[in-house]
Amino acid sequence: MKSLFTRNQSFYFQTEESLLLLGDSFRLLTKIKPESVDMIFADPPYFLSNDGITCQSGKMVSVNKGSWDKLSSRETGVKEKHAFNRKWIKLCKRALKPNGTIWISGTLHNIYSIGMALEQEGFKIINNITWQKTNPPPNLSCRCFTHSTETILWAKKDEKNARHFFDYPKMKELNHGKQMKDVWTGSLTKPSEKTEGKHPTQKPEYLLERIVLASTEPEQIIFDPFCGSGTTGVAAIRLNRKFIGIDISEEYLELSKKRIVKERSLRNSDENKT
Repeated sequence: MKSLFTRNQSFYFQTEESLLLLGDSFRLLTKIKPESVDMIFADPPYFLSNDGITCQSGKMVSVNKGSWDKLSSRETGVKEKHAFNRKWIKLCKRALKPNGTIWISGTLHNIYSIGMALEQEGFKIINNITWQKTNPPPNLSCRCFTHSTETILWAKKDEKNARHFFDYPKMKELNHGKQMKDVWTGSLTKPSEKTEGKHPTQKPEYLLERIVLASTEPEQIIFDPFCGSGTTGVAAIRLNRKFIGIDISEEYLELSKKRIVKERSLRNSDENKT
């Protein structure tokens, strides 16, 4: 997979089926060869770090995630957010194969900008998935409804020519013989998936497994430009796909590395048993 990048590119971690890169996604995305990845999953900054509070494990905590999740000011925030989303989405489109697809998760804080940016960059939105959480944190202000959902947009490169892959039979099988709908219900990330470390926006493995199974085939290349804790990579390796991940934080990239190493070890152990 190293051949997908321009020369002299260094990697934070690499195996036969996975590559991790440390650095700014905007810069590193330009080093990926055009039309080289089959599917992209992105969990970009939600820009909800506004010094508010939320509830976590029964305790009142700050909503702030880090400097990467903050806008410079309220006055320029909307324009800044949208320019950021258009820029990385445009670069992702360059890296995506003609029939490839992109999945992007978000909340009300960023998803409307992302939907507009996708259309402005020529994507065709296939589905608007609503992920309904069975155990969301309670609303401490008691001045609005409890926030219990996130949105995941699924899009292809263009409306007329792209023929995206969708494993309809597998999704029907997973849904007990019925067509799967665009509302997916499940819990937040389990503690057992955080044994190697914690990330403030870590997605549960079942969510990424479904996305990978729905839109890719074995041995295809999955790319995550904001890989965080590496859940996309864990799902990819578990399901016999290849994975490329980028993150600007060495702490979180080290977490991704640990989880990928653990998943590879479990997979190899299972293969030896058979």
